[in-house]
Amino acid sequence: MEIREENIINIHNFLPHREPMLMADYILELTKEKVVTSFEIKEDNVFVHNNEFVEAGLIENLAQTCSSILGQSFFENPEADTKVIGFITNIKKIEIFGLPKVNDKIISKASLISQFENICHIFCETFNNNELLIRAEINLFIQEVKS
Repeated sequence: MEIREENIINIHNFLPHREPMLMADYILELTKEKVVTSFEIKEDNVFVHNNEFVEAGLIENLAQTCSSILGQSFFENPEADTKVIGFITNIKKIEIFGLPKVNDKIISKASLISQFENICHIFCETFNNNELLIRAEINLFIQEVKS
């Protein structure tokens, strides 16, 4: 996949997460059914232990990547002070094959399987170079919080 700098989207525009719980840096590709994100593992990340990005971090990265598919409709106007709540309602299947290290840049890819209102079923995978780190099917719920 060729990524051009001008096509990279700051994920802050699509997620409510902020440091230290933001586990994705950029959206490299985004459609209504698919998203690709990148994330550089930093030494001070809360999910780094013994120089590795642990399983919980990989799962949080996947969830935030997946949330971008559903979340984009809530953040269409970057000037609006939109507040949303979202969470994993179900992990149908998860396989972990490896853990990335500090300074690795991981790429996560998610595809929408189905959606009913604010709940979606998504297939997702994360790679370090071409090595598959994690594969999962998760259900997410997201909705706007009214003030």
